[in-house]
Amino acid sequence: MSRENRKTPDACFIVPPFIEDSIEENGNAEQREKVRESRLQSAAVRQDRVYTPNASSTPPPGAVGKDRHVHDAERGYLLPGRIKRTEGTVATGDEHVDEAYRWSGAAYDLFNEEFGRNSLDGNGMDLISSVRFRPGYDNAFWNGRQMAYGEGDEDLPEASRIFNRFTILDICGHELTHGVVQFTAGFPYKNMQGALNEHFADVFGALTAQRVHNQTAHQASWLIGEGLFTNRVQGRGIRSLKAPGTAFDDPVIGRDPQPSHMDDYVVTDADYGGVHINSGIPNHAFYLAAVALQDTHPFAFTAAGDIWYRTLLRSTSQETFESIAELTVDVAAAIYGAGAKEKVHRAWAAVGVLTSPSPPSPPAPPEEPEEPEEPAPTPEEPSPEPDPAPEEPEEPGEDPDYGQPWCKKLWARLTLSHDLEEEV
Repeated sequence: MSRENRKTPDACFIVPPFIEDSIEENGNAEQREKVRESRLQSAAVRQDRVYTPNASSTPPPGAVGKDRHVHDAERGYLLPGRIKRTEGTVATGDEHVDEAYRWSGAAYDLFNEEFGRNSLDGNGMDLISSVRFRPGYDNAFWNGRQMAYGEGDEDLPEASRIFNRFTILDICGHELTHGVVQFTAGFPYKNMQGALNEHFADVFGALTAQRVHNQTAHQASWLIGEGLFTNRVQGRGIRSLKAPGTAFDDPVIGRDPQPSHMDDYVVTDADYGGVHINSGIPNHAFYLAAVALQDTHPFAFTAAGDIWYRTLLRSTSQETFESIAELTVDVAAAIYGAGAKEKVHRAWAAVGVLTSPSPPSPPAPPEEPEEPEEPAPTPEEPSPEPDPAPEEPEEPGEDPDYGQPWCKKLWARLTLSHDLEEEV
């Protein structure tokens, strides 16, 4: 079956069941009633009983460009509801509508401008959103065709409010990424594959927010659902990629159960096999990889995001944490070289998915240059001997002939010749 024609997946929800369990156990009467009602509505979504196809989500083949449609469900069951804003129109002044419009566009821009993807299906699919699904619905979801957002606890007394409205930037990016996963890898929403589905949605939800805020990997909060809880809740968000297990710790909603290492992988039948729990492990690997790559790529939505997006394109529906890790390492090596490959590998090793790479061998010490041999001394040529000085005429000795006239004349000639040579 082609990826463009995959079966519509199970609906994907932002609020995990263990938070709802805790509210139902620890909340006050109003909070408990609210969460029970929200769970009933979510069950209806899973059974696909809330969709009315009065707006197309299948554009003509090859359609290009953003095409956003934001509807108001007017607290009813049927989706998408009354149209409120379409592509290119001015803001309505309704925060729910305008946030859904703005942030769905931010998610589109991330995939289109950074990774070259033409909408969720790669073929120009319309981005359909509905706000105010059911009265005070405490969740948001992707149902295979569109997004829907609850309005939070605006209908409760302030002292009982847990959730703000759900049209939050990273939540919009997260839920729309479930659509990208649907048309690429198609991970089933269960067990380890379901955790991968949640993982990729968390990654690109976080990157959507970082890109809008122009944040580097170092500057980002790495939270999902930042701003979702009211100030009465002891929590910064629903998940943290930087520090899984630390996003919230509250008497009503419970404590963040996400692990950050395979040693703590949770085997459970709850939460669709732990999809919102065990996603903390690959989430933390992505965070570590993005931080390691920031010396050359400070924004995580560039190199790290590109590696994970290309991995998603190469994935099948039955990947595991280990096989996804190996794919990211291969992609990093192919696109960004050996240095990126090692950093991504070490990120996965740090969370126990891959074994630690062998430490790089220390570089061999540079060879000392051989001292050139001194050339053998060339034999010195003998200096030419100076011409022998003309012999000084000997003073006449006690020669018996010296006194003879002929001898005196010869001696005078020799003395004159010697004087002339010295002048020359």
